[in-house]
Amino acid sequence: MTAPALRLTGVTKRFGKHTAVDSFDLEVPQGSIYGLLGPNGSGKTTTIRMIMGILMPDEGRVELFGSDPGETRRRRVGYLPEERGLYRKMKVLDVLVFMGEIRGLAPSDARGRSLGWLERLGLSDWAGTAVEDLSKGMQQKIQFVATVLHDPSLLILDEPFSGLDPINQDLLEEIVRELHAKGTTILFSTHLMAQAE
Repeated sequence: MTAPALRLTGVTKRFGKHTAVDSFDLEVPQGSIYGLLGPNGSGKTTTIRMIMGILMPDEGRVELFGSDPGETRRRRVGYLPEERGLYRKMKVLDVLVFMGEIRGLAPSDARGRSLGWLERLGLSDWAGTAVEDLSKGMQQKIQFVATVLHDPSLLILDEPFSGLDPINQDLLEEIVRELHAKGTTILFSTHLMAQAE
């Protein structure tokens, strides 16, 4: 029997007297698409941060692909955080190659994949531009490329469509569906029912 891509068992996180996540159980089978749907402040981002090891649960256990997350996160998980963050002074291609390398890609492979993604997203002309000189929407697309560059088995997207115009929302959704069709497990959060549907 194949282990689930993600299993949370009794995961709890408190901040002082406030319980942000309370005994949360979740199992995400490999190859599925799951949405965490809830209003702002319901614990979606906190849960994702525990999955990614940014926060440690006060109680409970997180497993990725049937084992302790550790090295699995870096090699098999792509994570697009709600608060986007890129090295603003670096050139677009340089930052993508760097992100690919820290996820285990050879520099030449990271470069080739980066150029392919930039072409796919209509950003080839911006490869030599500093990140800080891009529009916010372009920066979001670059961060998405950095998230999927290493072909993750599990893709975790925290509010992935926020701040994108409708055309880029559709493009991102199309790419996510393509990745899912190739077998990537998708976990995303949203507070909008229409996006979850």
